[in-house]
Amino acid sequence: MTLPMSAATSSALDEEIARAELYGLLARLWYAPPDAALLASLREAPGPEPGSFLESPWQGLVAQAREHDAQALRDEYDALFGGVGKPEIHLYGSYYLSGFLNDKPLAALRADLARLGLARAEAMSETEDHIACLCEVMRYLIAGENAAVANLARQQAFFAAHLQPWLPALCQTVSQHPKARFHAALAEFTGAFAQVEAQGFDMLD
Repeated sequence: MTLPMSAATSSALDEEIARAELYGLLARLWYAPPDAALLASLREAPGPEPGSFLESPWQGLVAQAREHDAQALRDEYDALFGGVGKPEIHLYGSYYLSGFLNDKPLAALRADLARLGLARAEAMSETEDHIACLCEVMRYLIAGENAAVANLARQQAFFAAHLQPWLPALCQTVSQHPKARFHAALAEFTGAFAQVEAQGFDMLD
């Protein structure tokens, strides 16, 4: 997986590539704990532009990656999001929007995905409202080749409907959990990135 670019650039194309890469990285890290290879890359990855809003939370994430090995992160992921029965933290939008899993927000999401020509892959074990799935949709809406679907208007609408209303609550829940170390830092970075995205979309109105 490609990690975020370090060089600041005035190119709109490069900025969009960086956004897509960040969404892809977030999708990977929320879907499962990083394996040894990804963890090693994360430890050495250059981050966002120095002095930017994302610099500090990115450094916090890298610091946690350097402090823990892959097994420790697997254990932490399982303690927070896995286990038998109800996990300590849910990663599904429907839970935060309605208080229930597989509820009306998921049905609305599936309808929007269908309009975009997207559907969950059969190999995917999680429902479409999992944070990793939603980040992957955003990556596609940025980097996809079909301009009728992959454009700023679609990105703004999808983000506003399916991520912005509940992502801050998830990030706060994870960052404050006593068992979270790496994933607390991941939540802090995710929340900061979401703020940058929201501000960028607001400028389009």
